Amino acid sequence: LVPDTLLLLEHAPVIPLGRGAKEEHLRFPRATLMERGIEVHETGRGGDVTYHGPGQLVGYPIVKLEEGHQDVRRYVTSLEETMISLASKYDLNATRIPKLNGTWLSSSELGDRKIGAIGVRISRWVTMHGFAFNVTTNLAHFQLIVPCGIQDKGVTSLELELDRKVPITEVMDHYEGIFGSQFERDVLPQ
Repeated sequence: LVPDTLLLLEHAPVIPLGRGAKEEHLRFPRATLMERGIEVHETGRGGDVTYHGPGQLVGYPIVKLEEGHQDVRRYVTSLEETMISLASKYDLNATRIPKLNGTWLSSSELGDRKIGAIGVRISRWVTMHGFAFNVTTNLAHFQLIVPCGIQDKGVTSLELELDRKVPITEVMDHYEGIFGSQFERDVLPQ
């Protein structure tokens, strides 16, 4: 049995397809995406189509949800809360939008912009897959898909919102503490 583990990493460019993915949410044929150096993979997680790539903090919590915490919605809300807290470290007021998973920034000038996405799978109350938080992500790659199947909202990153580069290692360090606090676990770097 694997102990509770939090994997934090960056991916090479990839488009993961969740169980709810619709082929029409790929704006280009798979062969064209491959020619552009972006792999497409079907996953066992929930959700639709998204993008992972360099400059994006991707987290895979592998956690046994104990009795009293065995609630999928509560778990997803807790992951959203970790990204809301992470954004607040950079003085950004992130929030949730009802019926849309993830973490959002909103303004009357720019509208709703997704900064963090969630796609999870839970089997026997052990969590898999997780979240993605845009730090210095190439946002142009989101134009290759309909992100999470949502056509009328934008995607953003820390870099775009702050108008400066943010080291992903700094963001990872912040996230480790936030995750540990939210899930009442000690996070020990490996």
